[in-house]
Amino acid sequence: MRIALDPGGRDAPARVQRLCDDGTPAGAPEPLPHLRAVADLEREHAPRWVLARPRTYRALLDAGVRVGRAHDVELVEGILVGADGRSGEPHGLAAAAARLAGRVPDPDPPLDDDGPPALFTTGPERDELADVVAVHAAQLPRLTDPRLRLLAAAESAGGLVAEEMRAHGLPWRADVHDALLTELLGPRPVLGGRPPKLAALAAQVGSAFGREVNPDSPAEVLRAFARAGHELTTTRAWELRGVDHPAVAPLLAYKELARLHAAHGWAWLDTWVRDGRFHPEYVVGGVVSGRWATRGGGALQIPRPVRAAVRADPGWALVVADAAQLEPRVLAALSGDHALAPGEYDLYTALAAREFGGDRGRAKLALLSAMYGASGGQAGELVVRLRQRFPWAMAYVDGAARAGEQGRLVRSHLGRTCPPARPGDEEPAAARARGRFTRNFVVQATAAEWALVLLAELRLLLRDGPAELVFFQHDEVLLHAPAALAPAVAEAVSAAADTAGRRLFGDTPVRFPLQARVVDGYDER
Repeated sequence: MRIALDPGGRDAPARVQRLCDDGTPAGAPEPLPHLRAVADLEREHAPRWVLARPRTYRALLDAGVRVGRAHDVELVEGILVGADGRSGEPHGLAAAAARLAGRVPDPDPPLDDDGPPALFTTGPERDELADVVAVHAAQLPRLTDPRLRLLAAAESAGGLVAEEMRAHGLPWRADVHDALLTELLGPRPVLGGRPPKLAALAAQVGSAFGREVNPDSPAEVLRAFARAGHELTTTRAWELRGVDHPAVAPLLAYKELARLHAAHGWAWLDTWVRDGRFHPEYVVGGVVSGRWATRGGGALQIPRPVRAAVRADPGWALVVADAAQLEPRVLAALSGDHALAPGEYDLYTALAAREFGGDRGRAKLALLSAMYGASGGQAGELVVRLRQRFPWAMAYVDGAARAGEQGRLVRSHLGRTCPPARPGDEEPAAARARGRFTRNFVVQATAAEWALVLLAELRLLLRDGPAELVFFQHDEVLLHAPAALAPAVAEAVSAAADTAGRRLFGDTPVRFPLQARVVDGYDER
């Protein structure tokens, strides 16, 4: 059974619409006395809920209601718009409804802190529930391909997971974070400004140049180096390290600490951590490859210096698991070149022993160069060896690169589609750049699909227990569970990884191991 939901808002009541298998209405819309009534329908029918967007589920979670399955209209519309070769065009509910009516859609509205403008409404002239039902019914006939249907289901499940992780929050000790910052930066400035250690490093930079230089200003730094006889094009660390000047060391140290202060300093702590939890804003499918993004908070880039602040609650534990060399394994499964991904956990070490005289670094460089299109110097030589040893794998990414260079579309295993070529992409340099992008797109987008299916399977396995998914980063998951249940949760993570591989690739010998560890703090290895 499918049931479309409009959670209402402001003075509008919540409503549901029961649907037939083809998405057409099975009756008139029904008002709900309150959102908690959704829980009764969930228990009675276990339907697939048809939701406008991930934020719709947020309203349910705020009412204390969780659901099992969903079809997220806006997330699925983004997939279908991309499949039509129009990636990046509006795919919100209003845009989808406009296309159905033969109108040119307006740009998607930006999200505010609590959802789209006029939360859960499309203006007085539109009926959001009717739009959800109509767009959903138009989407279903386009999801007859089993792979695309799996992608739509996994993307929708990702929307549920993202909202649940935001609601749970990642356990975060503000006192530990403050102590870490104080140790690295010095005491918190009372009136703002630079912390003591940053101020001291800035003074060392100025002393090395013989005049005050603002290390936060690339233009000032470049002028200072030019006066000292060093013409630089950027202030990036890799270029600075090639300069013999006493300002380099304190400047590099300053830049590293300044990044921490700006991205995860005291202001971040005040903004994003409350009641012992970090509540990130995930954007499902926020990158063209299907990887997630975040709206502030930097949840996908928690730096190592502050990971010790991520601590399990008393009596609980963290289960941390990350996939080993996910993208090379995905390439092996996609191409059928199964020898590329042997059964060992560390693929680079295994490949090095067989092909590169035990040199793990060369094996890693070779594989990454093959997937990202590096061809110069040592990388080029190593790729030649891979091409001889693994012709099917190399032919797969080479074909994707040629398609990109020729302005054609490429698709992931389940059907996520790359952005179309732009005017000017036919020029040789631009064509080569697009080829490098499409070469990796087919692998990275499929890896993102594996991660989506993993999340969906893990959510299903954990649904009736107290363990919570609290963090996700590309190929890494973090769960918070009662300490006594943590070993069983770790086993569930491994089982979900195996199932995700089978759902995507069927009976493949390629394994996708997730090495789970039970810890008290995220910094523990």
